[in-house]
Amino acid sequence: MDTIIFDVDDTLYDQAASFKNTCKKMIDTPFTDLELDNLYIISRKYSDALFDDQVAGKITVQEMHIRRMKDACAEVGIEMTAQQAIDFQEAYVAEQQKIVLFDEVIELMDLLVEKNKQLAVLTNGAEGHQAMKINQLKLDRWIPKENMFISGAIGHAKPSKEVFTVLENKLGLDKSKTVYIGDSFANDIVGAKQSGWHAVWMNHRKRNMPEDSVKPDKVVYSAKELLEIFSNELVVFN
Repeated sequence: MDTIIFDVDDTLYDQAASFKNTCKKMIDTPFTDLELDNLYIISRKYSDALFDDQVAGKITVQEMHIRRMKDACAEVGIEMTAQQAIDFQEAYVAEQQKIVLFDEVIELMDLLVEKNKQLAVLTNGAEGHQAMKINQLKLDRWIPKENMFISGAIGHAKPSKEVFTVLENKLGLDKSKTVYIGDSFANDIVGAKQSGWHAVWMNHRKRNMPEDSVKPDKVVYSAKELLEIFSNELVVFN
């Protein structure tokens, strides 16, 4: 059976919207939309790097939360104290309890269920926090709870091959018929391709593809394009 596996953050919903709303509430600096977009991208850079340190046990979860916002703000000339970063994180979590799926993702899930595809989720992060988002998005409308995989519960995180192997064993995957969809090139695309899966890069932030790296099977720049790929009966993953 064909299997389609999804990342969650910034793949199924617009993670930047929660971040921007939090910035407007918690940072006493007027931002243009372009400045907010830039700060979001910078924050994700620090978040990804610090997440690896947190998984390795080098820093605590709270230290990760503090440093990613302090460092991102510092890069754009905004000072933020540790307590302000903690307060920001609390407000950010509250905003994430309002997240909704992209409209086209709802259509896509319905379509894939209709086509009898096996569906799953693989997301990096703490078990409780990511489970909250999965519940908020009501993904169990289409995906069985036993097919929801969170790195914090597994003990391995993307892009390590171990976490992809866990899914292969649990779901009985045929690699040649498995497609992973995610927004992070380093975690999602590299992780999936090095495990022998097909990969679709949800590049709606229009990031540059790293040179001398693996190549995704498909690149899409919106949820609409993602839906169009799977709506095409002739779609082929090489």
